[in-house]
Amino acid sequence: MATNANQPNQPPESLRDQVRSAVLWRSGAQIVGQIITWSSTFLVIRVLDPQDYGLFAMTQVVLTLLDMLNGYGLSSALIQQKDASRRQFRQLFGMLLLLNGGIAAVQFVMAPLAASYFQQPMVADLLRVQALIFLTTPFIALAYTQLARRMDFRKQAQVNLVSSLAGALTALAGAYNGLGVWTLVFAPMVLFGVRAVGMTWMARTWMWPSFDFRGAGNIAKFGGLMAAGQIFWFLQSQADVLIAGRSLDPHWLGIYTTSLFLTQIFVAKFVPPLNDVAFSAYSRIQSDEGAVAGAFAKSARIILLAAMPFYCGLAATAEPVVGVVLGEKWLEAVPFVRLLALAMPFMTLQILFAPAANARGYPGVSLRTNAIGAAILPISFVVGIQWGITGLALAWVAAYPLYCAITAQRTLPLIGLGGGDLLRAIAPPILAALAMALVVTLVDRALPAMGDFERLLILVPTGAAVYLAWLALFARQLLAECIGLVRKRAV
Repeated sequence: MATNANQPNQPPESLRDQVRSAVLWRSGAQIVGQIITWSSTFLVIRVLDPQDYGLFAMTQVVLTLLDMLNGYGLSSALIQQKDASRRQFRQLFGMLLLLNGGIAAVQFVMAPLAASYFQQPMVADLLRVQALIFLTTPFIALAYTQLARRMDFRKQAQVNLVSSLAGALTALAGAYNGLGVWTLVFAPMVLFGVRAVGMTWMARTWMWPSFDFRGAGNIAKFGGLMAAGQIFWFLQSQADVLIAGRSLDPHWLGIYTTSLFLTQIFVAKFVPPLNDVAFSAYSRIQSDEGAVAGAFAKSARIILLAAMPFYCGLAATAEPVVGVVLGEKWLEAVPFVRLLALAMPFMTLQILFAPAANARGYPGVSLRTNAIGAAILPISFVVGIQWGITGLALAWVAAYPLYCAITAQRTLPLIGLGGGDLLRAIAPPILAALAMALVVTLVDRALPAMGDFERLLILVPTGAAVYLAWLALFARQLLAECIGLVRKRAV
């Protein structure tokens, strides 16, 4: 039975409508889901200690490394194909089951080694329990592949909302019942368990796996390249904790990782879902270089329109934000939040390149750029840790602009977009956010002594007004473009 969701001859307006619907469902549901998650997360942060987050961060190094091999790259191979048969989906399911069953076993066995490396015996117990998460991956990935090929992100969004609520309730129950660090383990386990059941139900992916992998070479090759790229991504994203975990105690590691969590909220929670939509959309128009180039420039512009005020605003208001959101016991994080926020715009832009290159049929380019990042960032962290957490934060600020520039130089020619064209596309939100941050900083310095919450009541509306006013004066076309997207009208 053939599953051909791509419909390559459909009129452009149909694809535009699908992308618009996918973005609105994916981003809209993500916003609601993250409001639920953040509400519980920030309440839990106020209950738990920095040491709990330090121990959890140590386990995440291992979990993230093995998660790079979980087979989502195999799923991307079927999403990228024009046609996919039921037999290929059964083969995919079989590959996912074997991979993730093996990964769970490896994590269980290597847990004591990780505990020995970090010199924290409890890490072994945490990792053994967390290995169960991998058993949910085959069901989520198989269903996601089906829904992504249909550009049906509505059902996925609905499941994500329900699973986010289940995880949030578990986190609150664990924190307020004194489970400590185990709260951070059980909450994602419940979340992924609910997501596996819900995604399977919504996508109707009821099928037996096939372990006859003849003819699946292309899937394995494409998935292998993407998995290799993900391993390099691990070296970029986890090298800091891997290095710092040997030098810092759990308290200071918790301060650092929570600072990073706060500054990475947008790039970690909102950009990946939008990249999912982008990859599916780019795959539809992969043979039209001009269309891919235009779509990339537009997506980068709109994403930075939302990202830049968040990052610049966070850098300008770090002290009252940490005091209100995390609580007084986390005030040590303020200087690190300010520094890390400066690196996040470059990280956001850098990770937008991979979906376009992969959809155009160049996964090797993403692999090579990830390899470069896997060298630049760990070296920066090794140097930076000599000055403690401040050095780590400065390493982000120094390394990510360089890494972003290298990625752009290697990827833009493949999607037919010039560097100058990209800079002109993203300049309006960048300039508006910088103007906003400057005004907010000046207003904050002029304010009399008051509580953190009262400061934010003044600074946040001030920043929003300055940002919108700048865009209205100097970037009206960008505002019209965003309004047109929401109103289902081409601009």
